[in-house]
Amino acid sequence: MITWMQRHKKWLIITIWISTIAFVGAGFVGWGQYSYGDKAGAVAKVGKVEITMGDLQKSYSNLYNQYSQIFQGNFDEEKAKSFGLQAQALKNLTNQALVTNLASSYDLEISNEELLREIKSQEYFFQDGVFSKEIYKQALSRGNLSVKEYEADIKKELLIRKALQLLRIETTPNELKIMDVVAGIADKIEYKVLNKNDVTVDTSAEKLKAFWETQKNNYMSEVSYDVNYIKQDKVTKDYNEAELTSHYSENKTHFKDSEGKILPFESAKSLVIDELNAKETKKEALRTYIAFKKEKLENTNVKYETISFSKNAFSPEALNKVSKLTIQNPYLKPVLVNGEFITFKLINVNPSKTKEYQEVKDENFNNYVTQQRAIQTEELAKQSVSSFKGNVTDFITVKDTSKLTKLEENQAKEFLAQLFESQDKRAYIRLSNGDIVMYNILEQKLLSMTNTNQDNPIVRLKSAMFNEGLIKNLQSKYKTEIFIQGL
Repeated sequence: MITWMQRHKKWLIITIWISTIAFVGAGFVGWGQYSYGDKAGAVAKVGKVEITMGDLQKSYSNLYNQYSQIFQGNFDEEKAKSFGLQAQALKNLTNQALVTNLASSYDLEISNEELLREIKSQEYFFQDGVFSKEIYKQALSRGNLSVKEYEADIKKELLIRKALQLLRIETTPNELKIMDVVAGIADKIEYKVLNKNDVTVDTSAEKLKAFWETQKNNYMSEVSYDVNYIKQDKVTKDYNEAELTSHYSENKTHFKDSEGKILPFESAKSLVIDELNAKETKKEALRTYIAFKKEKLENTNVKYETISFSKNAFSPEALNKVSKLTIQNPYLKPVLVNGEFITFKLINVNPSKTKEYQEVKDENFNNYVTQQRAIQTEELAKQSVSSFKGNVTDFITVKDTSKLTKLEENQAKEFLAQLFESQDKRAYIRLSNGDIVMYNILEQKLLSMTNTNQDNPIVRLKSAMFNEGLIKNLQSKYKTEIFIQGL
């Protein structure tokens, strides 16, 4: 009986559940190659839902900030690249788009009342315990977000949430007992770690060049944009007392101290002047924009720059808007960048192209070595797994990471998670760092255990299974097209 459970424990819980599917959605840098044509304005399309570069930037930025918090600020673009953050960001968006298509198929919509209720529940827009429309507008303005853009994002989030509410995850009283049985299965194993760095890789010029030939479409330059631009000088004017007091009275909620209290006029006076000057500067920037379009500006005022997602002298918002311009409609109204209004004209779009070998020599070397180490380590595992001699453990469960002394804790956790899903008595498991652990199950027994966490394990397990099931189901139903390569 125990042997049967060991060989079939991956499916032990699955088979007692009715197949229900659920999904929980997740969620500025250089990207890969675009496929141009009529899809040039999007980076991907899932069913009827298009994913824009702006969406991708936002998703990446959210992920980057999450990782930065986890690493307490010790996180940079190199680490982001090694973690595959770009691909994660795109995957999150495509998964969300799949659910959005599902919502559309059920004719689900978000009403203005639902949108308003959600916004009014967000405490960062509260003043004295209640929602403040002024604080709402100010907060979005500080984040360079328009009300329209923010509310579109909230509607999208609510729509996904509403679709998922149709797919509820429930548990039965007997499932906790079954969890106790599964968690109590213990294995006594012999194991051996094959380190990926212990294999020798042929890195001759011929091998490296041949590898590049097969992979060169993954080494693409960025899409870049040649632009002319004009920075608007800040306008400074003199205002009489009546103008200042009038503006203050109409906009006093703009002027608050660190505790959120409205400043008296005398204390806010300099801020009032700054705000009036900003309004005048914007008006002047719009006049400059009109003159720019009519080609009535002196060339000395116009500067030139080539921008891309890794070389951006302006802001992600500005770049996103520039990327939507066309040669037929090349002018962009003034955009606020670091406190300055800038007007852009698109001169040329430089499409992505394959980089020369010398440009990617180091990256190609690293990718080749990584691939060859993985191949050779696996070959060694295949040759050795039937007869290897290694370290023997006591009886271990999925939680006994400390008993695997040849593995670091995170590696032991990863290994045990896969071991207790495997149906093989003797096999090997590849870890995410590239190492391989060979194992042989020597004995098995059932421990007497009681599940003390009555709320989370089953829901988490079911959610993970259902998430995967839903995505696979929706992927077969809605076509996913990716127009950006190299992720």
